[in-house]
Amino acid sequence: MPPKGFEDKVAFVWRVADKLRGTFKQHEYGSVMLPLLVLRRMDAVLADSKEALLAKVVTFSEIRQAQAEQLKRITGQRFYNVSRFTFTSLLNDDKALAANLADYVRGLSPEAYAVMEAYNLDDKIARMDRAGILYQVLADFADLDLRPSQVSNEAMGYIFEDLLRRFSEMSNETAGEHYTPREVIKLMVELLVGGKAYREIVENPAPVRRVYDPAAGTGGMLMTAMEHMKELNPGTIVEVSGQELNDETWAIAQSDLMMQDIDPRQMRNGNSLTQDAFPFEKFDFILANPPYGVDWKQYAQPIRDEHEKQGMSGRFGAGLPRVSDGSLLFLQHMLSKMKPSGGRVGIVLSGSPLFSGQAGSGESEIRRWILENDWLEGIVALPDQMFYNTGISTYVWIVTNDKAEADRGVVTLIDARELGTKMRKSLGDKRKELTEEAIVEIGRLYGDAHGDSAGDARVKVLPREAFGFQRVTVERPMRRRWEVTAGAVAEAPFDRYANLVGERFETEKALTSRVPELTTAQKKKFANACAIADPDAPVVTKKGSPEPDPDLRDQENIPLPEGWFGLDPTERKAVLRDTAEAHLTEEIHPYVPDAWIDHTKTKLGFEIPFTRQFYVYTPPRPVEEIASEIRDLETQIQGWMKDLGL
Repeated sequence: MPPKGFEDKVAFVWRVADKLRGTFKQHEYGSVMLPLLVLRRMDAVLADSKEALLAKVVTFSEIRQAQAEQLKRITGQRFYNVSRFTFTSLLNDDKALAANLADYVRGLSPEAYAVMEAYNLDDKIARMDRAGILYQVLADFADLDLRPSQVSNEAMGYIFEDLLRRFSEMSNETAGEHYTPREVIKLMVELLVGGKAYREIVENPAPVRRVYDPAAGTGGMLMTAMEHMKELNPGTIVEVSGQELNDETWAIAQSDLMMQDIDPRQMRNGNSLTQDAFPFEKFDFILANPPYGVDWKQYAQPIRDEHEKQGMSGRFGAGLPRVSDGSLLFLQHMLSKMKPSGGRVGIVLSGSPLFSGQAGSGESEIRRWILENDWLEGIVALPDQMFYNTGISTYVWIVTNDKAEADRGVVTLIDARELGTKMRKSLGDKRKELTEEAIVEIGRLYGDAHGDSAGDARVKVLPREAFGFQRVTVERPMRRRWEVTAGAVAEAPFDRYANLVGERFETEKALTSRVPELTTAQKKKFANACAIADPDAPVVTKKGSPEPDPDLRDQENIPLPEGWFGLDPTERKAVLRDTAEAHLTEEIHPYVPDAWIDHTKTKLGFEIPFTRQFYVYTPPRPVEEIASEIRDLETQIQGWMKDLGL
């Protein structure tokens, strides 16, 4: 639970932000208030050791790693500030306030300064100074008591995250890029830390859990996961790690860690797909809300290189999705971070990764790889209009390499699309939210899918074979007759055979024997020009076998038989062939008895048709009811026309 009194600090900072009106746009407020809050907290934390630190600094000719470690020992913190100023003393010289504040920021230890630099704080200081509001804003922050004796690290974390949420919601047009609604994160964590994972945390006196987010945004998922596990068991030691591409968002995430006395170096900057900051590390829980439909064409080369050179030893061995959507790249990257046993992945994806890509495509092969390893535990369909910058349907995937016995070989689908509650006030595209009751209900449906929830229409537990199919090519024999038409002899060198117009031939050979002067290629072209499809004509054969007619070629999807994943490669091939032949006999031959399947063209496909699984047929209205409605409308229209004098 949030610590008592933290709301007062949040309200104080929120009131200070109002002084930015007119100088900054609303969506910029957070980028000013949050770094100042971080600075004020660091100032309060370092206050008691300030004199001792300055006394030590004057004995150094320069500050290298050894000297920096000494200064950290003096402060007892992961950071220090060698500036002679404090927030209070900065106010003593209002004329030089901007310059002195910039000096104060530059006095921070390198890691802390890097965070402030990513906020681009110098520019914001200059803007406030020009607008004449810098002194007022800084004076207000100086009055904010953030001493550790008054505000614990935990309380500071709540203050920072609540302000982050408010400022993100204020910034509707950009919030969705970096901030996931808190209730969605809570649901993800609830699903991720459930079942066996839940019991192991609750029953262990001091469990250690490592959590990772490769698209960390402002770090909300990591912090929520940590808070949840500590609520389950206060003795839990949670180690968080993350990576974020956007500089300013990364700075916010690092700040959040610093506010809770967590090593900020655990939040790295950069593209996790091309610059993996944790290449050799594995985690208990991996969760993310990667950008939807992100185009990875600009940085495709290193990803393709890893796919081709490292194969399954790398992160992207299962396949590469189309360059217009890198969602399944993030999922593969996350799966590579699972501990050998006991790793759990939670990821928010759009609908596209469920079914995009044809049989044999990169997307299909990635889904096949996940199902082949029996890692997909479940998928939850969320209500639409849940996110700040998109109203599309979204899905939470839970993937693990340590399924419970009851979940082996099956996948749980939960339809929670109708559990969203309309918000009183929209936030950008976010018009719905999940209440605490809805989160509990979804967790119950998911957790009891094999028990009490089994009969619920919103729950489906399906064998993993239900998501696979063989794409077979159905051929029919070519039936042709050849007739020389005026069009076939309209141009040279075929015009010399105008005398053949109207003649018919049963075989191509019979036709070409009449034009011996043509080359082989010319004979083929002439024969094609004269060929006419005729269902009553003889079948065209080649080496005794019927030639397939490309114009009659068709493709069909045949579901995989249950238990297929448990077979060895030879058995799988035989079962696929037998299933396809049975389908041919039972479903195709009654309509086209001369059809056959070309097994050399068969491809395996894998998709998760979520909507189809929960489709409910709605019968059309009775014809009489529709006709009556039309008659009523006609009468009404005639009345309007009469009133108009028409």
